Amino acid sequence: MWGVVGGWRFVFVEGVPVFDRSVVVSSLESEIAALQGFLLGLSDSEVVLPTRCAPWDVAALSVHTVGSLNQVLVALDGSSPEISDGLVSAAKYYVPEVRFSPEVNTARVDSAMERAARRSDAAEPGRVLGETWRTLTERLAEQPAERTIVTRHGDPMLLTDYLVTRVVELSLHGLDLADALGRQPWTTDAALDVVHEVLFGAADREAVEKVLPGVFGAGALSAVRVVTGRAPERLEREVLEGAGVRALALG
Repeated sequence: MWGVVGGWRFVFVEGVPVFDRSVVVSSLESEIAALQGFLLGLSDSEVVLPTRCAPWDVAALSVHTVGSLNQVLVALDGSSPEISDGLVSAAKYYVPEVRFSPEVNTARVDSAMERAARRSDAAEPGRVLGETWRTLTERLAEQPAERTIVTRHGDPMLLTDYLVTRVVELSLHGLDLADALGRQPWTTDAALDVVHEVLFGAADREAVEKVLPGVFGAGALSAVRVVTGRAPERLEREVLEGAGVRALALG
């Protein structure tokens, strides 16, 4: 069963509205295609440039971003908890708990740097991204709408909600990579719609417009930048959350 909530098409799993997986997968596919085009064109001089995600350079951030998609395959190989187990939503995946502890962040940073150091050439992450997506596409076609997974952090989630977090990861780190190389962002409209819904889907539109003009229109990408710390402008977390914005904790 499906319906429309706040302009978005959702399916209902045990009465709870969740993203329509076909919409999410389509958004993910479009963002992957754009990202892969960028990664395959990287030069040896570009991959050593610094990013805002210090201490990662472009190479390490690329490896980390591609690896975030591979985590879906890892999750699909694991257990499938019951829906009644208190599932974590896409927004609640980004709460500042164990997954963003200093220990976990250190392991995340070191792992990406080590894998980047072992790459065969600048374009390797782009090739890996394509191979990962081809494999994942086949696996996703076999999964029912109610399929649940457990993330590497121990979060029980609907597979669809976990895919939403992958759209968020690829989109935001896509901005980081584009900024590091001084390029125009390639964020696709489909992926931006998903990220926007995660951040602003529960917001008071009038209240948010007062602090982020154009957030529901032409300024959508700029608003995403501000809320996720990817713009010179900063807004207090209390101001955002007071308007119903989901200010995500990002590692």
